[in-house]
Parts: sequence; structure tokens; C-alpha cells
Amino acid sequence: MKAWWIEAQAFLAVFHSEESGQDLVEYAMVMVIIGLAATAAMGTIASQINHVFMNVARKINGPGN
Repeated sequence: MKAWWIEAQAFLAVFHSEESGQDLVEYAMVMVIIGLAATAAMGTIASQINHVFMNVARKINGPGN
């Protein structure tokens, strides 16, 4: 029983110190955050762009149209 526990501790120590996939996970998390921020900003930006185009259309058409 004691030998099994020592082997399990050694395996967990190696597993805990392994960081080869950590960078990939961190980059993926950063990309998700950037994607969420971009998606949230698109609604505001689209609304502002639409407002600008509507003002330009009103100026082109003149006050009587």
C-alpha cells in the first residue's frame, strides 16, 4: 500500500510540474476574451456608423426630402 502511495505522489508531482500545454491554454483564453470584447463593441460601433450614414443621407437628400 505504501509503495502505491509513493508512486501516486511521484506521478502527481510530475503531472503538476508539466507545463507544456499551459501556454496554449493561456493563448486560447486571451483570444476568447478579445473575441468577447470585439463582439460587445460591434453593437455600439455598428450603431454609430449607421447614425453617420443616416446623417450623410439626410444632407444629400436635402431638407425637403
